[in-house]
Amino acid sequence: MAASKIFASAAEALHDLRDGVSLAVGGFGLCGNPEACIAAVARSGAKRLTIVSNNCGNQGKGLAILLQQRQVAKVIGSYVGGNPDLEEQMLAGEVEVELNPQGTLAERMRAGGAGIEAFFTPTGAGTVVAEGKETRTFGGKACVLETGLRTDFAIVRAAKGDTQGNLRFYRTARNFNPLAAMAGRITVVEVDELVPAGALDPDDVHLPGIFVDRIVHVPEHANIIEYRTTRPSEESH
Repeated sequence: MAASKIFASAAEALHDLRDGVSLAVGGFGLCGNPEACIAAVARSGAKRLTIVSNNCGNQGKGLAILLQQRQVAKVIGSYVGGNPDLEEQMLAGEVEVELNPQGTLAERMRAGGAGIEAFFTPTGAGTVVAEGKETRTFGGKACVLETGLRTDFAIVRAAKGDTQGNLRFYRTARNFNPLAAMAGRITVVEVDELVPAGALDPDDVHLPGIFVDRIVHVPEHANIIEYRTTRPSEESH
């Protein structure tokens, strides 16, 4: 009988986290962040981490807590704006930052999970992105060789998952979460709703359980809003 993928807490699911590991992290800005897993990484005290994520937190929230605790050595991402912690440590030379075009970063994670070691893309050709990389021409277009990304761990969040790890994501949280899950050698997912195996319609599965190693049921999240924009009420005029 196969061992259960269910763990009682994020801390237990990340019990073998250690200094120097790499983590692919789902979410886009503060949307769809694996909040419980990020908190568990912060409490673990693991140092010299390499974070692969679209952005390493925002406005002091999300993954930024790992920066604030000086746990991060390198960030591979596509966006720095809105993250003063990363900006400060990058300019001070404390954290190495490898910037990727957003689509390239997404494809590097997907390729890593699919067992594709490298691929050519026209994105970034003729720019600083291509410096030091092999370039070739396909169909009259200059293309840059990019490598697939694999990480020691992946931490992601799904709206619903079954006990086998089949996952469904909520709207825009579907952007980087499935790709991060594919990239991890050990993938830990926190699910808002945990259902029995077979409860998800196969046509409703966004990521199959073969990519998921450990599952934590986390029904409550802060779901922080990055920017709240409102207009004055009619009574205030």
